[in-house]
Amino acid sequence: MKRKPEEDEKSLIEKVKTALLGMQRYNWEQGVAAQAMLELGDDQWTVSLARAAVMRQQNGRFSVIGSHDPLTDSASVGEAVLYAGKVTGDPLFINAAEEMLRLLLTTDHRAENGALYHVNLRKEIWVDAYYMAPPFLAVAGHPEEAVEQIDGYREFLWNSEDKLFSHIWDDEKKEFKRKAYWGVGNGWAASGITRVIRALPENMEKERNRLITYVTEVIDGCVAHMRSDSLFHDVVDDPKSFVETNLGQMVSYSIFRGVEDGWLNRSYIKHAQKMRKAARSKVDRYGMVQGVCGVPEFNRPYVAPEGQAFFLLMEAAAREYETHI
Repeated sequence: MKRKPEEDEKSLIEKVKTALLGMQRYNWEQGVAAQAMLELGDDQWTVSLARAAVMRQQNGRFSVIGSHDPLTDSASVGEAVLYAGKVTGDPLFINAAEEMLRLLLTTDHRAENGALYHVNLRKEIWVDAYYMAPPFLAVAGHPEEAVEQIDGYREFLWNSEDKLFSHIWDDEKKEFKRKAYWGVGNGWAASGITRVIRALPENMEKERNRLITYVTEVIDGCVAHMRSDSLFHDVVDDPKSFVETNLGQMVSYSIFRGVEDGWLNRSYIKHAQKMRKAARSKVDRYGMVQGVCGVPEFNRPYVAPEGQAFFLLMEAAAREYETHI
């Protein structure tokens, strides 16, 4: 008997999910994995991943492994931890979330404009941080602080002419540590701001409209460099850099969410569908999304937990969009 399309889709998602859960994960990887489970509606795995993050909490930071404890990365699992507290009623999760939140709100490890430094021991602003701390801040009841962080990062990293974010600013040397328009970094920005938009209360319409402009601009900046195969180069505007899969998944996710929520023009869907098709073609027999900016150094096309997780986030967003059209 021929399998139904929905059965094939479910099988594909389960393969990618299984491959993700079999991978070792640092704090931001645990966070994006937990968020993928949350948006897929998988309560069991959301709670399980949130609990594991809490079990490795140190000095407020979730998911600390060894000495790897960046400040903002550790907050990426925060929304899942809050959700776990809500559905289980276990104060363990609520207390842990409050500890992480307190660190973000009170630390002086930040730039003059208030933007949190990404890493624990250096004064650096990373584009990755867009996805890590602001969504948790917004969901945890501090949407104003979430928006301030987004605006703060933008002051350092955004290029209004190219409509793309640079990767790393060294605030001690007052120069870029990496000025390149890293593809996945721009994906972190687009998807992170998208999540904050979804979490803002109704009385923050002005801020919401500003964030919508930010996301739309970076989507436009990325799409301008999309290849004929609907993939992107690792450095978005550098055709000599390797071709990778994850930026397409991240932008596709942001588009599906934006159109579904009514703030992004429906004309963008054609781009999301092309990127989604390209990403699906990269899933191998073991459920590994091949060709993403890969671990451990993120300097080659390979596989990565964040690439697995964003496939699932893209599919969750596409599923909800298709349900409501």
